[in-house]
Amino acid sequence: MGLADGWMGIAVGVGGCALLMLTSGRLLNMILRGIAKEDVEGKLDKRVRDTGAVVGKCENILIVVMVLVGAYTALSVLFAGKAFVRREDMSTNSLYFLAGTMVNVTYSLLVALIIKGIVARM
Repeated sequence: MGLADGWMGIAVGVGGCALLMLTSGRLLNMILRGIAKEDVEGKLDKRVRDTGAVVGKCENILIVVMVLVGAYTALSVLFAGKAFVRREDMSTNSLYFLAGTMVNVTYSLLVALIIKGIVARM
């Protein structure tokens, strides 16, 4: 692999992460609204929504990085750590946190695997 190929791989990775960051919140809200048949996020306290958004974006990045480096076992630590840290919030609105986490993790994994597949074919 030459230098140009390395830069192309980096560009694909950065582009995929940007796409993920721009779309994950919208997709999550759309799916949660469909499940709950109401605006779940709109009912939450601003602090909880903002914290969820920041945690979700960090989760997106960490999942992509872990998949790209092949650290699949570390994904379970991330998932368990998030559940431990947000356990109080989960008890007050389990749909938002549990379903939201599952949707975000699944979407992040899908995007990460697509990025990995594209880079592998370069």
